[in-house]
Amino acid sequence: MKYAVITFTHDGDKIARILALTLNIDLFSKKSDSDFNFKEVSKKVMENYKGIIFIGSTGIAVRAIAPYIKSKDIDPAVLVIDNSCNYVISLLSGHLGGANELTLEVSNILGAQPIITTATDNLGICAPDLIAKNNNLIIDDLKKAKQISSLLIEGKKIGFIDDKGIIQVPNGYTSNLNDICGILYISNRAVINMGLEIRLKPMLKLIRRNIVLGIGCRKNFSSKEMQQTVLNMLIESNIDSRAIKSITTVDVKKDEFAIRELVDYLKCNLDIFTINDIRTIQHKFCGSDFVEKTIGVRAVCEPCVELSGAKIIKNKMKLNGMTLCIGEV
Repeated sequence: MKYAVITFTHDGDKIARILALTLNIDLFSKKSDSDFNFKEVSKKVMENYKGIIFIGSTGIAVRAIAPYIKSKDIDPAVLVIDNSCNYVISLLSGHLGGANELTLEVSNILGAQPIITTATDNLGICAPDLIAKNNNLIIDDLKKAKQISSLLIEGKKIGFIDDKGIIQVPNGYTSNLNDICGILYISNRAVINMGLEIRLKPMLKLIRRNIVLGIGCRKNFSSKEMQQTVLNMLIESNIDSRAIKSITTVDVKKDEFAIRELVDYLKCNLDIFTINDIRTIQHKFCGSDFVEKTIGVRAVCEPCVELSGAKIIKNKMKLNGMTLCIGEV
């Protein structure tokens, strides 16, 4: 990652040069840049960098970033280093943006004291947004994440469920759901069925992106029809649409507009396999003479899901001109 470093003094430039020995930085220096415009620089770095380091006062940094702060899930990490290099302060986006981690790294480089004010970190508790970041999960509701964090800070008992049993119970949580005040649930499911007593508690879902969709379709298939068909099948299968990791298909369909549009809509990856790839495993699946005559292989959606490394959880469905197979990594 490349970081933006903003300095205002010669001492600040010296600190920046030390950082440049270890970090990949772009330096914006008031002393060195003759055309330095603080307002323009502030806008540029907030919109184009994932990590920003101010060397100066926290007041200057706060005024610089204030107009461009949007949401904790998209704001960049912002740090402040005082001009004497005594402190490194995590100012914005400590968890999701990685400012707390960067603060520790920079303080170690400079031999300065890290200042992290996030309450859960100081209590040794793993906040929901940090669990999400560390495990590549999607936060279902930022307001609920804040609510669960507040309960943790108050010392309340928060239940923890990972329906795949992959993530160990983090600090501050419990797998015992008796007498809990809230619950953190990790799943790819759209609807989570819990007992009434638990459903009345604050519950935050973190969504695991581990679903693969294998798709085949006739030429020039309707983009709108494909999207609606896939969404309907996800609802029927109780799968959250945000859990889609990738869509996979054969190379002759890689430029199919409907598939490309669906990839963009679901914000997922597109994995392409060749005819030769599919031929090596197509014997495992029920194929079609028509498909083989048309594109050279007997099946598309199921072989592509298997080739992607996913386990098929819903076999090929023939859906009015398209086929769909659902797999889980």
